[in-house]
Amino acid sequence: MERLLRGRGAVVSLMFSLLELSAAVDIPLSVQQVPTIVKQSKVQVAFPFDEYFQIECEAKGNPAPTFTWTKDDRPFDFSDPRIVVSNNSGTFRIPNEGHISQFQGKYRCFASNKLGVAMSEEIEFIVPNVPKFPKEKIDPLEVEEGDPVVLPCNPPTGLPPLHIYWMNIELEHIEQDERVYMSQGGDLYFAHVEEKDSRSDYCCFAAFPRLRTIVQKMPMKLTVNSLKHANDSSPSTDIGSKANSIKQRKPRLLLPPADRGTDSWITILRGDTLLLECFAEGLPTPQIDWKKMGGDLPKGRETKENYGKTLKIENVSYGDKGSYRCTATNTLGWATHDFHIIIEEPPRWTKQPQSGVYSTGSSGILLCEAEGQPEPTIEWRVNGSPIEKNPFAGDVVSPREISFTNLQPNHTAVYQCEASNVHGTILAHANIDVVDIIPLIQTEDEENYATVVGSSAFLHCEFFASPEARVSWQKMEAAQPLEGVRFRVHRNGTLHINQAAEEDAGSYSCWVANAKGKAAVTASLDVRNATKLRISPKSPRVPKSHTLELHCESQCDSHLKHSLKLSWSKGGEAFDINGTEDGRVIIDGANLTMFNVTLEDQGIYACSAQTALDTVTDMTQVTVLDVPEPPEHLRLSERRDRSVRLTWDAGDDHNSDVSEYVVEFEGNKDEPGRWEELRRVQGAETTALLPLAPYVTYRFRVVAVNAVGRSQPSRPSDRHETPPAAPDKNPQNIRVQASQPKEMIIKWEPLKSMEQNGPGLEYRVAWKPQGAPVEWEEETVTNHSLRVMTPAVYAPYDVQVQAVNHLGAGPDPQPVTLYSGEDYPDAAPVVHGVDVVNSTLVRVAWSTIPKDRVHGHLKGYQVNWWKTRSLLDGRTHPKQVNILRFPGQRNYGMVPSLDACSEFHLTVLAYNSKGAGPESEPYLFQTPEGVPEQPTFLKVIKVDKDAATLSWGLPKKLNGNLTGYLLQYQIINDTDEIGELNDINITTPSKPSWRLSNLSATTKYKFYVRACTAKGCGKPVTEESATLGEGSKSIVKIPEGVNLTQKIHPVEVLEPGAEHIVRLLTKNWVDNNSIFEDVIETRGREYAGLYDDISTQGWFIGLMCAIALLTLTLLTVCFIKRNKGGKYSVKEKEDLHPDPEVQSGKDETFGDYSDSDEKPLKGSLRSLNRDVQVAGSADSLVEYGEGGQGLFSEDGSFIGAYAGAKEKASAESTGSSAATFPLRA
Repeated sequence: MERLLRGRGAVVSLMFSLLELSAAVDIPLSVQQVPTIVKQSKVQVAFPFDEYFQIECEAKGNPAPTFTWTKDDRPFDFSDPRIVVSNNSGTFRIPNEGHISQFQGKYRCFASNKLGVAMSEEIEFIVPNVPKFPKEKIDPLEVEEGDPVVLPCNPPTGLPPLHIYWMNIELEHIEQDERVYMSQGGDLYFAHVEEKDSRSDYCCFAAFPRLRTIVQKMPMKLTVNSLKHANDSSPSTDIGSKANSIKQRKPRLLLPPADRGTDSWITILRGDTLLLECFAEGLPTPQIDWKKMGGDLPKGRETKENYGKTLKIENVSYGDKGSYRCTATNTLGWATHDFHIIIEEPPRWTKQPQSGVYSTGSSGILLCEAEGQPEPTIEWRVNGSPIEKNPFAGDVVSPREISFTNLQPNHTAVYQCEASNVHGTILAHANIDVVDIIPLIQTEDEENYATVVGSSAFLHCEFFASPEARVSWQKMEAAQPLEGVRFRVHRNGTLHINQAAEEDAGSYSCWVANAKGKAAVTASLDVRNATKLRISPKSPRVPKSHTLELHCESQCDSHLKHSLKLSWSKGGEAFDINGTEDGRVIIDGANLTMFNVTLEDQGIYACSAQTALDTVTDMTQVTVLDVPEPPEHLRLSERRDRSVRLTWDAGDDHNSDVSEYVVEFEGNKDEPGRWEELRRVQGAETTALLPLAPYVTYRFRVVAVNAVGRSQPSRPSDRHETPPAAPDKNPQNIRVQASQPKEMIIKWEPLKSMEQNGPGLEYRVAWKPQGAPVEWEEETVTNHSLRVMTPAVYAPYDVQVQAVNHLGAGPDPQPVTLYSGEDYPDAAPVVHGVDVVNSTLVRVAWSTIPKDRVHGHLKGYQVNWWKTRSLLDGRTHPKQVNILRFPGQRNYGMVPSLDACSEFHLTVLAYNSKGAGPESEPYLFQTPEGVPEQPTFLKVIKVDKDAATLSWGLPKKLNGNLTGYLLQYQIINDTDEIGELNDINITTPSKPSWRLSNLSATTKYKFYVRACTAKGCGKPVTEESATLGEGSKSIVKIPEGVNLTQKIHPVEVLEPGAEHIVRLLTKNWVDNNSIFEDVIETRGREYAGLYDDISTQGWFIGLMCAIALLTLTLLTVCFIKRNKGGKYSVKEKEDLHPDPEVQSGKDETFGDYSDSDEKPLKGSLRSLNRDVQVAGSADSLVEYGEGGQGLFSEDGSFIGAYAGAKEKASAESTGSSAATFPLRA
């Protein structure tokens, strides 16, 4: 077995103490010794609800002790058949069988063997009686209003504690106050009764909680007669007052009773609670006051209860003895009573005799001293009998000690010391064992111990020896006693190795020797590496609401890894192993994660690593940062007309220094309650001199700012009002708003409320023509605009605006130049020419108009152009004007994005802020032919092993006469290397397809197709495809789309009687993955007759006629039935067996299913029309021929029946026509 030594520091110190105190006094049970009581009962109460009552007495000794009992100091018959005795002990049980009271008394247990007798303390067995109130007839009590009354309770005696209650028959407590009081003895006192005290059910209840019993006294009746003056005609309230005035009297003490006189003597035990009570009768109700004669009441331990009638002092000490006086007073006099308190105490030990093991010829002394009040008496016993009846030779006995010399084995005995006074008895015993024995080592031989480097190691060698023995330890290989300050042998034989090192590992032997002989045991010690621990990060600073992450890195000896356990704590309180239930704190072994940290989370966090041998802890201080607390106690000083000093106290910065304070103010009359920033102050300062504006009532507040953020604003300061003054500034941003010719609407930014400086704000506006030697014209307005008429269009004026209020004018204003209203330009530019840059871009040149014809500020020139006809097909185009503006004074411009090979008209006009002037004469020009756009699509529609058939679409814009196509192809084969580019010129523009031959089998190609005009070829459209391998069947890709709603789609085959592979692919043909694939064989012409013209067969015509006739008959019957107002059978069934839920829904929402409700189902007509159109379009491919609508989709694939029908239906439903795509020029 390996013993594990754990702990450091305080644990080691504690072990030192225990080792020093534990001398070898406990005798092994294998050695002969006197009996020792190891367990006994205390006071035993026989509760009536218990099944039995056990009185215990257990003892040890060698030889095994026998047991006897005494009851009330007389021998108790231990063989009484009514009790059950336990084997090998003195414990016995008394069954609860109705004769319990016979066993009530004080018991004492004696355990004896040939060496001595041990005696227990007295055990009191209490058999409580069932408490009952005596049956008695209680006479009604009749008194007059104002008289004092005492209702006695006289509760029965019983097992304490006792609780007394006064209630009525409804179990409602009798209310107590200054006038009504229940004493500690249970009586109910009335200082003076009132008429409302009359009742017939005053009941006293006595509760004994340990007995689970509550008993009730017979109800008492109290009648209070009201005093009335028959000859007094005063109101009833006055009558009561006069009646009571007759009963008014000075206080008289009812408690303590008058027969005790004015003084009482009370004895109380030290440590108990002292309760003194006083109650006085009188009218008006007396008030009670307490004081200690010659001193003060003990502060902190005294309380006054029950409206001052009870003085309570807890845990009384000798200093509380003395006299206490209660004084009852009212307006008519006073009464007093003195309580003289005597403090006594039961016996308590100051010195107790100690057991000991002695060798032959040795000496010893037993001390026994006790304190108490009255002073206890000391009585010595030997083996349970008074010492004077059984003295030992050589013993010297005195009241407080016994000394003995030259002890012999027959002196072995048990000494008892008993101290007693009137308040109790205490018992102490000392075993005197005279033994001569060779050392007996109790620790097992070859024990294994382990510790870690730097810790203490304890190797045990517990022994018993008499005479006294000497212990020595040595390392096996050294064969000599251990020496050095790190090694220490304790009195109980344990070897303490301080700060163990690796070289301390090995085998040790413990030798114990005395005069009778010697004995030895061996032990081994393993020294492991100490566990190391580091928590990171150190001293983290985490903003509030952020996440805290701590990591605990540990390292321990390989032999201890299986026992390593990590734990986390904060402020000494451990976290649960997995964190908190709400998931805010998650602990995953060495990692602690805390989300949404708060200020309460800051503190010292510790990670502890515990192994089987040691425990180490590392700590870190976590600081939580938060925005500061708002500044406090704002104060104003140094009040001036234009400034004031604001001072404040800084709030808690929550671990992040305040960087600055923001001073805000409220005072804007236009926006009350709006706070604006006034000044910023460095964080080290808490005062600021604030600049102020006139005619403002200010309030200030301060916001603190730190690295985390801004605090809440402080409470506002007191108000500060500044006097009015003339304006300090004039309006800004003086401008002219868009106006009519020969007119100026002058506008400016009005002064803000904080800038007006006083009441009666107005604006003085002055103007005159710029440079003219004339006087200023002037007008004063209250708003912030003025309309002025001028004789000229767009003439410059000097304008100035000055702020004025009741206290004066603002500073001299600075004039600004404004222009009167503009008019439209009245001259048109002349187009000098149009230079064609390319087929889509031209350069236009024009002449500018004179400055005096602009009538305003020239903003630029505008070019308008529109297409008149196409030079390809000669079609004319409706006029659709395009506009392009060129700002500033310029005479040319570039016009882009024109259609090639077209004729255009172009005009130029000038424009100003007012608008555009007249257009120039239209100028005609034409754009030349250009290159086409790329074809709309390119698809490989058939693939063989050495050939491929391609099909493509016409370009959206031809930009000239199409001369043909340029087809290019090259090998790619999914590698970085590409093959040579091959060209094929196709000179037939009407044929958008081509079959390429002489291709390589199983090869991937990339194809390019460009459309060409006389100007060249356009951008290519590309497609990739691979040829087939040897033996593969050719694949034909029919470029048709399939309507998603169709179940059947006709496919046109190329060769009757041949096998074809049919695949259903996705529309975009991005890959060759098919949704469906099958091999079909087309039939030759010999089978066609079976299926041709089925509509001409006679049997088919007859069948169709029969179906039509049957359908017509059914429709006729339904029509007649509906016109007669009948209902469908479903409706009839609903009428016979209505569903309550359905019927309720009808009544509230739809009403009845009447015959007149001929409304079609919602959306049915739309679905029907769509189906018809789709079915019709699927029957033929004619409409997708040349010139048809919807031939190609945007990505170049065939749209097919679904897309064509969809576009056609859309055009029909909206009434718009789709533009056809020209196939030929």
